[in-house]
Amino acid sequence: MTTQRALVVGEALIDVVHRRDGSVESHPGGSPLNVAIGLARLGREAHLLTWFADDDGGTALRSHLAGSGVHVASGSDGAQRTTTATATLDEHGAATYEFDVDWQLPGAPVSLDPVVVHTGSIAAVLEPGASAVLALVQAHRESASVTYDPNMRPALMGSPAQAAQRVEPMLEVADVIKVSDEDLEWYAPGRDLVEVAREWASRGPAVVVVTLGGSGAFAVTSSGLRVDVVAPKVDVADTVGAGDSFMGGLVDGLWSADLLGATRREALHRVDEATLRGVLERCVRIAAITVSRPGANPPTAAELD
Repeated sequence: MTTQRALVVGEALIDVVHRRDGSVESHPGGSPLNVAIGLARLGREAHLLTWFADDDGGTALRSHLAGSGVHVASGSDGAQRTTTATATLDEHGAATYEFDVDWQLPGAPVSLDPVVVHTGSIAAVLEPGASAVLALVQAHRESASVTYDPNMRPALMGSPAQAAQRVEPMLEVADVIKVSDEDLEWYAPGRDLVEVAREWASRGPAVVVVTLGGSGAFAVTSSGLRVDVVAPKVDVADTVGAGDSFMGGLVDGLWSADLLGATRREALHRVDEATLRGVLERCVRIAAITVSRPGANPPTAAELD
């Protein structure tokens, strides 16, 4: 039997976290990196196509990825410097970010025949890499599912109108979208979240999931289905990586339900309520475990089971 694998495309960086007690910590981060690690910890073969340097930061990234069994795609270490993100935590553990970014795609082609390609965040908006990312996922869509988390970064995306120039083309190519309530409130201010999600689902995606922080999440589908789930109550250490852990769980859950790959696209559009609810309930459990401990530290399959 041919091994199925995931290709995750996007930034890997060093998070420099400033906590309210004055302490400063540095650790590997980046939304796509976190998704790849989440998938690997859930037992999937995950490959990360990224961009970092052969420096101390890059060494830390390689070690972190190897520790969870993520494969780094060839050519990913060709950057002049490794990107950093400075995160400042508020009294609720929520983070705001400032970035020093170098982002592009390696020149070498990737021939992995993945069942799913995931991207989003900085990788899908910042040139010169963003156009290459869009072209890559468009090419892979003939054989793979495409999943997307816009992970809005106003500091890098400019205004919502400017962000739309990058987000809108991804809506046309993605099969599954995960977006936070905070992202949508910034992107479409004053609009009802369900209304925006339904509009996005009408553009081509089979499933659009909106996360609601500690309140849970809801999903709408192209067939008109809506599913709401409540998050477990936990003591929050911080929210770093929560959405990325949810995203990894979403990809893994749809994978387990045999709904990924181009040949399963129509089945994904017809996903039933029970299946989608089961996937989402597992996703909020994964995110709850992540926020209960410091940093982006998603659970393994053994921890869930």
